[in-house]
Amino acid sequence: MKIRKGLQELWKTGLIDEPKTRMSGAQAAGCSPVATAWQEGSMNFRPQRPNTIAKSLAIGNPADGYYSLVQLQETGGACGSVTDDEIVAGMKLLAETEGIFAETAGGVTVASLKQLAAQGRIHPDELTVAFITGAGFKTVEAVAEALNPPLEIDATMESFEAAYNARVAQGVA
Repeated sequence: MKIRKGLQELWKTGLIDEPKTRMSGAQAAGCSPVATAWQEGSMNFRPQRPNTIAKSLAIGNPADGYYSLVQLQETGGACGSVTDDEIVAGMKLLAETEGIFAETAGGVTVASLKQLAAQGRIHPDELTVAFITGAGFKTVEAVAEALNPPLEIDATMESFEAAYNARVAQGVA
């Protein structure tokens, strides 16, 4: 909501042309009151008890929930809802393709964008911006089991090369 407000203020001051930005939302399926209402075609959401690895987004009764639904409707946007497994896959995709280790909220964003694209809500030829703001080191425990174990080496080049070659031989590196 605040991003749209900022764009509107920039337009009102004459710094940019009138924005025609579609705003979309993303929530974890384990706590998705806004996404659930959106998918049901309702402007009223029901509070939910959070059950997701995306702790920073686990707000079962969001104060701005109604206004988020209004924004989605007014801009022609959409709202995705993704599972914890999809969140981890989104985090891994972002790390592998962009070199960004995001927290679980970033995984929600990426996985939701993938979902909305698959549904045809985001078109391949349009510019899409994903706001990824939290570092993955805040939520390492959420993805620890899905990652390769860290290399532990002595502070020598020989130790690094031995560990790396062992990973290559395992097909992990």
